Amino acid sequence: MTAHGAPPARRAYDAVIVGAGHNGLVAAAYLARAGRSVLLVERLGHTGGAAVSTYAFEGIDARLSRYSYLVSLLPRKIVRDLDLDFSVRGRDVSSYTPVRREGQDTGLLVGGGRARTREAFGRFTGGEGEFAAWEKFYGLTGRVAERVFPTLTEPLPTREGLRARIDDEDAWRMLFEEPVGAAIEEYFQDDVVRGVVLTDALIGTFADAHDASLRQNRCFLYHVIGGGTGAWDVPVGGMGALTDALAQAARAAGAEFATGYEATRIETDGARAEVTCRGEAEEFTVAASHVLVGASPQALAELLGETPPAPAEGAQLKVNMLLKRLPRLRDTSVDPGEAFAGTFHVAEGYEQLATAYSEAAAGALPSAPPSEIYCHSLTDPSILGEHLRALGYQTLTLFGLHTPARLFTEDNDAVREELLKATLAQLDAYLDEPIAEVLATDVQGRPCIEAKTPLDLERDLRLPGGNIFHRDLAFPYAQEGTGRWGVETAHANVLLCGAGAVRGGGVSGIPGHNAAMAVLGE
Repeated sequence: MTAHGAPPARRAYDAVIVGAGHNGLVAAAYLARAGRSVLLVERLGHTGGAAVSTYAFEGIDARLSRYSYLVSLLPRKIVRDLDLDFSVRGRDVSSYTPVRREGQDTGLLVGGGRARTREAFGRFTGGEGEFAAWEKFYGLTGRVAERVFPTLTEPLPTREGLRARIDDEDAWRMLFEEPVGAAIEEYFQDDVVRGVVLTDALIGTFADAHDASLRQNRCFLYHVIGGGTGAWDVPVGGMGALTDALAQAARAAGAEFATGYEATRIETDGARAEVTCRGEAEEFTVAASHVLVGASPQALAELLGETPPAPAEGAQLKVNMLLKRLPRLRDTSVDPGEAFAGTFHVAEGYEQLATAYSEAAAGALPSAPPSEIYCHSLTDPSILGEHLRALGYQTLTLFGLHTPARLFTEDNDAVREELLKATLAQLDAYLDEPIAEVLATDVQGRPCIEAKTPLDLERDLRLPGGNIFHRDLAFPYAQEGTGRWGVETAHANVLLCGAGAVRGGGVSGIPGHNAAMAVLGE
């Protein structure tokens, strides 16, 4: 096995994989288990890409999922096929949304079973209508999930083939043909309920509910079909537990790793390719029958010497925090341990989201930045050291919406600080104490909080425009030029196995699986 930081011992492989993110690791494990010789090249000194766990705060024994943080789209098939030592835990609470209505602090808690959710809806909306609409709407998306999710690890269906498989014209219309805002407004009347539903269409996606491009629909679809149920689960041990298990599976099957080497050029005649890689002190070139690229479509084009496509900018703020304890809430009817265990929605009413989008589209930071928060350590305390657990420490992960990369280009640092301050102020409006008062401090006495803008993600992870999906998501059916598996390129032996492939985006491993299947001819 090639040691970390060392060039490969051989000069030809069946497959060279560029990028050791989770998709590259999945592809490496499948190909190596099929008996192919595999070299995986990674510019960083470690594997995992954006799906890593990190000690983010100096001297603090808390291993945070620094970038990606929840699991929905990873098929159990991949976990079984690769014999991964990895598990997830479900969350009993789906979400909590605090609001102030008629001078009173209240909120909507979704979860804890059907009876409790029905009661919560009744108290919050004053009737049975919204809960009935909720069950009808998510019953429909649930049926779509059951039928669409299994196709993600199969050859791409045609558009009409997927439509026939879904076999529900109302569902097809609202998810695949009309802006999802139309369906949300058709089903729901309450502004808060509408906002909770819409957020799944806006994670990392800068769009209005009625955007004619339907990019919000594609984002929504991927957020409600995971696992055939749409459930978003917590990775036990943090996201790094997944990529550590994948790296172990690939190594055990015989894949070789060369970390600390960046691929700089790919040359191919369609049958044989050469990949040139550069480290700090040396350069090497290896030949391969196939090259699989886990980087973005822009990076792939640059490696091939082609004109890269224009990046689709990201639009999110990612904030990691470590708290001495959970903060008290103004809404005393709910326990903070439940409110933060699911998705805690802040400033995400339907009209608030529309306003935030309009302000950002006009070139200004949202006046009330929307965000959603959850506490990993409530579901999986293992990410905290024993001493921190005993003291009652907790993590918080915040994901902000509608902050496109263009807003940060003039002064990323200054705008980041301004946005972070405004985002935390929105959270504080629902707390009985400022979040700053419960932040832990590191060994230097600094507050345990870090924020990442789209430009930070572009710098740290090479995400074009900071887009967490590498580019706009695509509907999961074949279109002109997509190929059989959605990973093919203009070069027969060069495949895209990263999030920018068709059916990419999110922590799924699906592009890695599909690229491996394309190589193996399955």
